[in-house]
Amino acid sequence: MNTKVNIAGIEFKNPVMTASGTFGSGMEYSEFVDLNALGAVVTKGVANVPWPGNPTPRVAEVYGGMLNAIGLQNPGIDVFIERDIPFLKQYDTKIIVNVCGKTIKEYLEVVERLADTDVDMLEINVSCPNVKEGAIAFGQKADCLSEITSAIKKVAKQPIIMKLSPNVTDITEMAMAAEAAGADAISLINTLTGMKIDINRRTFVLANKTGGMSGPAIKPVAVRMVYECAQKVKIPIIGMGGITTAEDALEFLMAGATAVAVGAANFINPYATRDILEGIQAYLIQNKIADINEIIGCVK
Repeated sequence: MNTKVNIAGIEFKNPVMTASGTFGSGMEYSEFVDLNALGAVVTKGVANVPWPGNPTPRVAEVYGGMLNAIGLQNPGIDVFIERDIPFLKQYDTKIIVNVCGKTIKEYLEVVERLADTDVDMLEINVSCPNVKEGAIAFGQKADCLSEITSAIKKVAKQPIIMKLSPNVTDITEMAMAAEAAGADAISLINTLTGMKIDINRRTFVLANKTGGMSGPAIKPVAVRMVYECAQKVKIPIIGMGGITTAEDALEFLMAGATAVAVGAANFINPYATRDILEGIQAYLIQNKIADINEIIGCVK
C-alpha cells in the first residue's frame, strides 16, 4: 500500500501534516505523537524579529470550534534557526516553515535567512495585516498576493506554498493569482474571521474584538473551497480546516487536496494526527486501494 504523495518535487511518506500555529515546532507534541510518522511538521509562523502577539484574552470557545487572536506571537527567526530546526532535524519527517511579516521586505528577510537551512518547503502566511495597505491582508487582494508571491519566489531556495485566506469573495481568483505568480503549491483554508460577545459584560470576549475561527464547523466551507481551487489550478493543494477524523481528511483528498493539515483538533486530542493517519491507512486497506493517489481528486 502506497501512501506517498509528491508536492513540488518533494516526496512525503504520507499526506498528513500539522497546521501552522497548532503544533508549535512539534516539541510539545513529541511525547504524544511520533513525529517520524508524519508526512511533515508545519511550524508556527516565524517573523524577522520576535512578535509579542495580541493582548489577552485572545482565545475563545465557540460552537463547533474556537476563535483565536494570538497575533502570530513568535520568538523570531534567530531563535527559530538556533533551536527549532535542529530539534526537527532529529526526526524523519519533512519540515515546512510558515513565514509571516507585515511588509514584503519583512517576509523576504525571513525567506533569505532560511535559504541556507535544511528545511524542505516554505508556507507563506498571506493572512498577515499588510501595513502598506492599511492592514488589509496580503491574501485579500489578487494583485497584492501576486506581488508578494513573485517577490518571494525570486529569492526562495525552497519551493513555496501560499496559504490562502478564505475571507475573500472568490478563493479561486486568489489560487489562480498565486499560481500565475509562480507559487509551487497552495494551502487552504486559513481561519474565517469571527466574533464573540459576552452578553453579561456587554463587551467583546477577545481583546482584539475579532479572531480567526477554526474547528469542525468550518470544514464544509474548507472542503468546498479546496474543490473549487482544484478545478482551476494545476499546482498541488494542501487542504485544511476543521479536520478531526480520517473521514474528514479523506473528504479533502477526494476534493482534490494532495495532502492535509490537522489544526485545532490537536488542542482537543494531542494524538489527532496519529489517529487520522491510522484511519486513512485502514480505509485504504478496507477498500483495497493500493495507492492513495487513486483517490486524490476523484470527485469531479
